[in-house]
Amino acid sequence: MPTTKQRRQTARRRLERQLLRRAEAARKQRVRYLAIGAMLSVLLVVGAVWLIVAKVGGTDQAAPRPTAQPSASTKPTAAPIATRTFSKAKRAPRQTLGPCRYAETAQSLRSPYTRDVGLPPDPARTPTTGTEKLALATTQGAVVITLDRAKAPCAVQSLGYLASKRFYDGSPCHRMSTSASLSMLQCGDPSGTGQGGPTYNLRQEVAKTARYAKGVVAMANTGQPNSTGSQFFLIFADSQLSPDYSIVGTVTTGMDVLEKIRAAGDDGSFDPSPGGGKPILGVTIGTARVTAA
Repeated sequence: MPTTKQRRQTARRRLERQLLRRAEAARKQRVRYLAIGAMLSVLLVVGAVWLIVAKVGGTDQAAPRPTAQPSASTKPTAAPIATRTFSKAKRAPRQTLGPCRYAETAQSLRSPYTRDVGLPPDPARTPTTGTEKLALATTQGAVVITLDRAKAPCAVQSLGYLASKRFYDGSPCHRMSTSASLSMLQCGDPSGTGQGGPTYNLRQEVAKTARYAKGVVAMANTGQPNSTGSQFFLIFADSQLSPDYSIVGTVTTGMDVLEKIRAAGDDGSFDPSPGGGKPILGVTIGTARVTAA
């Protein structure tokens, strides 16, 4: 029969074994917790990287580019008429080094509405004097615009370049407004959506004294600096616009054609913003050619 001392020794050994088992179990539990924590940390880092990449990529792909057109208000603002979707850019943007600085953007290269015709020549000294004729053969009759280099030399140079590339041939005049503050026909977008143009933009060339009177032809823009493209508008009657649109010339032949188009009205599809709609009497530019004045 074991003595009291022996029983105490046996109980002590049993307690020591229990403590060792508990310590080992606690150690294994800590290892499991550490492994789980490490896995969660990795997942959080991967998730954060994915969100950053997705956000950056999404901004490039979904950033809308506003429609290049004036609104019907006294102080016009450009407004998109549809949500843009973009395809993958094929190359890096380009820019000329002359005074006009025709510049492409990655967004314009991805747009399904723009047409790549290269960049206009940008000489070290852009001509700032003289005039030339832009003859538009439309489905409603001939319209001739006298372009004035002194008013907007870069825009006039760009118009001539685009015409030489047959950029405007077959393009519809997609918007018309006949309101008291804005009376005009807008053309120059081969896509017919109001969102198209070449892949390049140029700066606005506007004097603070600019007035948009009957017969004036001016370039549309997005409402942002350096956003003039290919779209232009021909004014039916004196319009109340802030001096934000480059005036390139005046209609010298064909005001009767424009009056016929204006009288037929528009379908109101751009109301309430940016105003107006598609001309009911459809207008398409068959050819656009620049000749010496």
